[in-house]
Amino acid sequence: QIQFKILRGHSDTVSSCHFCFEDTKILSCSYDRTVKLWDVEECFPIRVLEAAHTAPISECNLTPDDRRVVTSSYDKTVKAWDMETGKMLWTVEHEGIVTSCNISCDARYVVSGSDKENTIYIFDTMSATVVARIPGHHKSTITRCCFDPDNQRVTSVSYDKSIKLWDMITRSTSITINEGHSNAISDCCFTSDGHYLCTASWDKSLKIWDIKTGEFQCREPISLNQGHEGSVSSCLFSKDASLVVSGGYDKTVAIWDTDEGYKKLSLKGHWDWVTDVTISKNKKWILSASKDSTLRLWNIEKMNHIPSVIDTRKARGSKIAQCEECEKPFLCLQCSDSEITSKCVFCRLSS
Repeated sequence: QIQFKILRGHSDTVSSCHFCFEDTKILSCSYDRTVKLWDVEECFPIRVLEAAHTAPISECNLTPDDRRVVTSSYDKTVKAWDMETGKMLWTVEHEGIVTSCNISCDARYVVSGSDKENTIYIFDTMSATVVARIPGHHKSTITRCCFDPDNQRVTSVSYDKSIKLWDMITRSTSITINEGHSNAISDCCFTSDGHYLCTASWDKSLKIWDIKTGEFQCREPISLNQGHEGSVSSCLFSKDASLVVSGGYDKTVAIWDTDEGYKKLSLKGHWDWVTDVTISKNKKWILSASKDSTLRLWNIEKMNHIPSVIDTRKARGSKIAQCEECEKPFLCLQCSDSEITSKCVFCRLSS
C-alpha cells in the first residue's frame, strides 16, 4: 500500500543518504568509495564524485545551501567537495578511521569522529584548519557526531553507551548521559529547534531527550520500543518533529508518532540492514539506505489512510486534539471516559 522506488547504482553498502535541493535531489555515499547525486523523479545519478577516497565512505553531509559536500572515510580523511563542479576542495588527515562527519547549520565548522583514541575533531570549513581536538572523548568507537541547530554544541554517541554534548564556547563537555541505553548507541539527531535529542541503540530502542530544559536529569526520556526486532541503526526527526523515522538491522524502516510514542508503520523491502534514513521536508517521502547496495524512496503521503494505521490508532483510543499550549494538533490518548490529555508530549515535558 506504500509505493516505493528503488535506486540502484552503488556496488556496495550505502552508508548515508540525504534529501537536498528542496527535496528534488538525493545525496548518497557508499562503501564503494563514491558519492552520488540522484534526481528524485528519474531515480538516476546525475553526478558522481569518485577517485578520491581509498576506503569506504562512512558518511556524507551537505552545507545548508547545498553547494558543498563533506565526506568521511575509513581511509582516515575528511574531504570537502564543490557540488556544482564536482572538484575536491580540501582534505583533513586523521590519525584513525573516520566514522562520522557533520556540518554546522551556519556552515562554518565540520565535526568528525575518529576511532584513534576515540577523538572528536572540529575544523573550519573554509581554511580546513583544526580548531579543536578532543582525544579520549569516549571510551569506545564514536558512531555518530553532529552539531545542534544553534551551532553551540556538538553531540556524539558511541559503542560505550554514552551520550555527550561538547560546548563550542567553553570548549568542554557540558552534558554526559551514561545510563540511557543498555547497548551501543548507533545514531543521534535533534529536532529543528534543538529542544529534543533522539538516540538510536542496539538495545532495540530509541529515546527522546529534553536537552533544552534539562528535564532528562530528573525524568525518564520518552522511550520508543517494539519497533524493530533487532538493533536500531539510524534515526531522524521530521522537520515539524511530529514523526521519527528509524532504520534497523532487521531490514525495516519504522515510522513513529512522537506525540504518543508508538510505531505507526513498518516499511519492509530491503534485503539487508538499513544503514540510514531521512524524511523530506514536506513529509511525503522517506529515503532509506541499505547494506544491500540500494536506496529506497517510499511515498508516505497517504500513510494515515492505510487500514493498519487506522486500526492501530483506534485500538489506542486516540483522538485528534489541539495542544492548549503550542496550539498544534496532535494525537491524544483517551486515558478514561472523562480524562483526555490536553497537551502534546513536548509541551508536557517542558511544563
